[in-house]
Amino acid sequence: MKTYNARFFVTGGLAALVLLSAAIFTRTAVAVEADPVAAAIEEYMEFTEYSSSLIWPEQIPKQDWKNIKVIDARDAAQFAKEHIPGAVNIEWRKIVARRAELPSDSMVLVYCNSGSLSAQSVFALRLLGMDNVKVLQDGFEGWKAKGGFDAHQRATKAAGH
Repeated sequence: MKTYNARFFVTGGLAALVLLSAAIFTRTAVAVEADPVAAAIEEYMEFTEYSSSLIWPEQIPKQDWKNIKVIDARDAAQFAKEHIPGAVNIEWRKIVARRAELPSDSMVLVYCNSGSLSAQSVFALRLLGMDNVKVLQDGFEGWKAKGGFDAHQRATKAAGH
């Protein structure tokens, strides 16, 4: 009966594990570099301006709201309880699938309670080429706290404009 050195198996096993890990890492690194989705995201992130997809309630004059397609990205129960008048309810997870319902020639404003879920939807839509889509910064709660449709007037009046 042939005997084997246990140290050989441990060392050999570790070496094989390292080689296998290196092969997987190299393959993954190559796959990441060739991934067209990652490339599109990288390109978008390199060339987008910081506030290009954000707008604050104070930036929208009351008379301009009628020209904006407002999307409430919260769930149907929250929408039914309270929403920005004139808004359409499309839950944030469904916005990309329903993007054909959104205009391409005027601003589309997406909001949720705070802006975090709507930001994910807007990011996806912008990656798909919809540069007219913006997140309502601070969401529905911020919109209410700043005066709703009168936020612009309140902000300019307070600043002395």
